[in-house]
Amino acid sequence: MNNSHDEIKQLLNVSRRLLGDNNVNEDIRRQYGLLTEQGVDLTDNNVTSKVNVTKSVEDKIDYDTADTEEELESEDDKKQAYRISGGLLVLHGKEQTDLELTTDEKIAFQETMDEFVSNVSDMVDFNKLNVYSNNVEWSGKLIEFDIEFFFSIGEENGVYINGEMLNADNEFIALITKLKTYYEKFKSKWAAVLSSRKKTIKTEE
Repeated sequence: MNNSHDEIKQLLNVSRRLLGDNNVNEDIRRQYGLLTEQGVDLTDNNVTSKVNVTKSVEDKIDYDTADTEEELESEDDKKQAYRISGGLLVLHGKEQTDLELTTDEKIAFQETMDEFVSNVSDMVDFNKLNVYSNNVEWSGKLIEFDIEFFFSIGEENGVYINGEMLNADNEFIALITKLKTYYEKFKSKWAAVLSSRKKTIKTEE
């Protein structure tokens, strides 16, 4: 029984790390069933659907101890994922109202993906975009150059890249320039989204 309990806790911890890691490829998550589309579509054309990230993992584990369930309930940060045109947007917050997606936010996310493809590269695998109360983080992999990018507009705002033995030729320099230029558009768009979310929360209070 103890071995079974230990294995369950280990699986849960690994799953949590995977779900919180921006650099884990979405395909890997889908392959192991860590993300499942659930809930009611928010639009008539079925572009947007809610994904309960935590519940999709919990449902796969048969809990037999009370302390494991208490660990889940003690998490401060709530989150709700929405699949939009193949991309994944995750809202984080303390209250359920923080997890409600507006039409403007859906449009902003759709535009973000489209503009990246138009302004930077169409050979890209996007990771989830995380919206927190004071920050937005987004990452992905640029297939042509085999590098990963990371955008943040919070305290550690900026553009970050990750790769091995990068050849700083003219094409690479041009790509980095495009990334930096597009980041300013990304930062402006999502700073406005954060500002709007804060005003909405204050109005509700």
